[in-house]
Amino acid sequence: MVRVKNIHKYFGPLHVLNDVSLDVSKGEVVVIIGPSGSGKSTLLRCLNYLEPVQAGEIWIDGIRLDHHKTNIRAVRAEVGIVFQSFNLFPHLTAIRNVMLAPRVVRKRPVAEVRQEALAMLTKVGLQDKIDAYPSQLSGGQQQRVAIARALAMQPKLMLFDEVTSALDPELVREVLDVMKQLARDGMTMIVVTHEMGFAQEVADRVIFMDEGRIVEEGTAAELFDRPRSQRTREFLGKIL
Repeated sequence: MVRVKNIHKYFGPLHVLNDVSLDVSKGEVVVIIGPSGSGKSTLLRCLNYLEPVQAGEIWIDGIRLDHHKTNIRAVRAEVGIVFQSFNLFPHLTAIRNVMLAPRVVRKRPVAEVRQEALAMLTKVGLQDKIDAYPSQLSGGQQQRVAIARALAMQPKLMLFDEVTSALDPELVREVLDVMKQLARDGMTMIVVTHEMGFAQEVADRVIFMDEGRIVEEGTAAELFDRPRSQRTREFLGKIL
């Protein structure tokens, strides 16, 4: 589903991604951990081509993103991304937030889109909040609407960028429960998170990044219980 080959990303003189390579199979859940500034979020933004890379290749479902003939909008329609900030339209109700992209991008009929939007909001446990505006929802509820909005495009791949980091601790669980259900349903997911319990429970593979590089990767048991790298051991020793 995803193939990243030797990518490099710079912001001015700052080398944010340094020769990163990664393959993700269909239906796989990959969790990326690491200290702040290690390049995790930048990697996700490159996968959706919100940030172009200066070297290397990125392929999504067999399509190379930086090829001059690639329709980036078409690729993005197949890749859902949810950020730590909810980015909901404040003037639209929950269901209208979810309906917007399928109507505008996919040009689908309103009745059909509304039915599917209701199904997505039900999936994230918000069927009773369809007519609520973002200001009337808690942070956890807003983040679940953001997930439903991404799912409404029926993506092949979901990217999650520290989606619980802006939430109060008691709201984190409701968002993680939605993500766990997506994983059980077979959604291909790449998740940047500081929630180590989620990584241990859900991830098929865990990747540790530091200073723009992939330092180590393996199953959750391998990486958390038997880390090979001294840098990984130092990081986990501070947070577990």
